[in-house]
Amino acid sequence: MIPPSILCIGSVLWDTIGRSTQPMPLGADRPGRITMLPGGVALNIAMALARAGHSPALLSVLGQDPEGDALLAACANLGLDTRYLTRAEDLPTDRYMAIEGPQGLCAAVADAHSLEHAGARILAPLYDGRLGGSDAPFQGCVAMDGNLAPAVLASSATAPELSGCDLRLAPASPGKALRLVPFLGHPRAVFYTNLEEAGLICGQNLPDAASAAQLLVAKGAARALVTDGAATAADACATACYTGQPPSVSVARVTGAGDTFMAAHIAAELAGQPRDGALQQALRSAARYVSGKDTA
Repeated sequence: MIPPSILCIGSVLWDTIGRSTQPMPLGADRPGRITMLPGGVALNIAMALARAGHSPALLSVLGQDPEGDALLAACANLGLDTRYLTRAEDLPTDRYMAIEGPQGLCAAVADAHSLEHAGARILAPLYDGRLGGSDAPFQGCVAMDGNLAPAVLASSATAPELSGCDLRLAPASPGKALRLVPFLGHPRAVFYTNLEEAGLICGQNLPDAASAAQLLVAKGAARALVTDGAATAADACATACYTGQPPSVSVARVTGAGDTFMAAHIAAELAGQPRDGALQQALRSAARYVSGKDTA
């Protein structure tokens, strides 16, 4: 079988999302819909890339439990390369739970403890020759998320096995944004954050996406893409900063919107689009997702 050219490394889990069209203040109990579907940052990115015609491979951990069996089958049915997934007999399959209202995300809990406990085990294919090694670094595109254990992320920032790839990074959440700090200074690291996450990495509140993207670059990011909900987004590197305005849409869902943006941007660049065009395509894709017009 042909080796993969795209790796998605990080959380692969079951999402349980509760959505209500009624306002959801703290402590609210409202009617709505509850869905369970494959999710996690790495898996969301992989699924979106697959819809764009790519065949990404997943590096993550699943338990040897019924939930893991079902998720593995779902990933395979979606056209994803599951050859390099770790199946851990001592760990359960991870889960994520979120509550959304008309104002957006109300609360979420990410139970990615198995991914953290698995540690560097999930990266074994990058070291043992299946996907690369210290003398033959992986040369394709790598999308990595901040759900990995901090020590694993820190070591990955200097690992020779990742020195030759097109490295794309997502914090996964504001609570894990600081885990990406070791990648500041990596010559190939492209950061994808929202405005809050960028501020946490930079250590200060920032007024807009353009300022945030430029400051991330000044602090060592090779390149930074920053979104700010319905406000202007930005893509900055040392020599230029592009901005784009997301289309105005009615919000039907928010969980996974950032992952959709990142995947659409990667797909656009792999297709040869220029930076300004890739940014606009990613914003359009995220807007369609948020509006509920794209499949989850």
